[in-house]
Amino acid sequence: MSNAWSPDTLIAQAMGEIEPVYKGVVPPIHPATTYIRDPDNSYPTGVAYSRDDNPTTRAPERLLAALEQGEEALLFASGMASAVAVFETLPIGAHVVAQNVMYWGLREWLRSKDEAGRLSVTFAALEEPGAAAAAVRPGATKLVWAESPSNPLWRVVDIQAVADVAHGAGAVLAVDSTAATPILTRPLTLGADIVMHSATKYLNGHSDVIAGALAFKDKGPLWQLLKTYRHDTGAVLAPFEAWLLLRGMRTLHIRVRTASSGALTLARQLQSHPMIEQVRYPGLQDAPDHSLAKRQMDGGFGGMLSIQVKGGEQAAIGAAAKVKIWKRATSLGGVESLIEHRSSIEGPGTPVPTNLLRLSVGIEDPADLYADLDQALS
Repeated sequence: MSNAWSPDTLIAQAMGEIEPVYKGVVPPIHPATTYIRDPDNSYPTGVAYSRDDNPTTRAPERLLAALEQGEEALLFASGMASAVAVFETLPIGAHVVAQNVMYWGLREWLRSKDEAGRLSVTFAALEEPGAAAAAVRPGATKLVWAESPSNPLWRVVDIQAVADVAHGAGAVLAVDSTAATPILTRPLTLGADIVMHSATKYLNGHSDVIAGALAFKDKGPLWQLLKTYRHDTGAVLAPFEAWLLLRGMRTLHIRVRTASSGALTLARQLQSHPMIEQVRYPGLQDAPDHSLAKRQMDGGFGGMLSIQVKGGEQAAIGAAAKVKIWKRATSLGGVESLIEHRSSIEGPGTPVPTNLLRLSVGIEDPADLYADLDQALS
């Protein structure tokens, strides 16, 4: 690997990983769980046991750390496993601030931990100026958790501003950057301490791996704490899934830019559709966070958008029922385009409008995707 290589080259070359024995251009899978010691009782390769040291897992960790411009990354068995790990390493009763509209699974988990007294959670609209400062408790807040763009309303958080607030209160800032990916936003360079990814989504990009990841600014106490937690709980990613993840990451830049371009095209077209009440996408000029998104996101605004359908919940569900190219399925970030009526997935208590459809734009022809939505809506 050369430090002079661009991110695109690092991705395509998988950090220059070459199979060492037969010189294969594709890194191998290492399914072994344990490794031989030398007669002097040392490990010649530094690899001892696969729970922490599997070579197949280390390859995508190194690549992600380089893309996020951090020193280290850790892979977990799922996105939730990686996110929960950050909160579970906090002291009992610790105060945390989290975004009020964010990935529903983690939001509900935080609500349950708040009710049980494990954590004290304040939900705040972190995308709004001043919200972070009003929510933190200097000296008491241990963690601020932001998501940008936030799922499923795709609001953009000023990461640098929230980092300043968090650090001023003595807290750590963690950013869920799943929707942006390191292709479009690098939160560590803006002041975040941890970046989280549901690697199931864009990093893998092929809807065939469940994985999570944390990237760290440095190999300091925070990284060591989470590394120890992963070791102790065994929330590791298996070698075959790590291999698939690295394979998927090798086209990350192409997929994300293609999806972002398609999403912007669709968002602009859908704005004038007679059956659409509102399009939520940070790339639109009238989006509430557009100027911030232009400044903070480099090379695109992501492949995720949401539309609110005129006629309410049943009209939205009815439109989703009629698509032919879009797949009615949960998740996002794959090469195929997905559509989902989000509020019925989240259930009672969701802050998501009932007429909202979440769209994950894949790499198909945007003209075909629009035509399919048009016939379904009409």
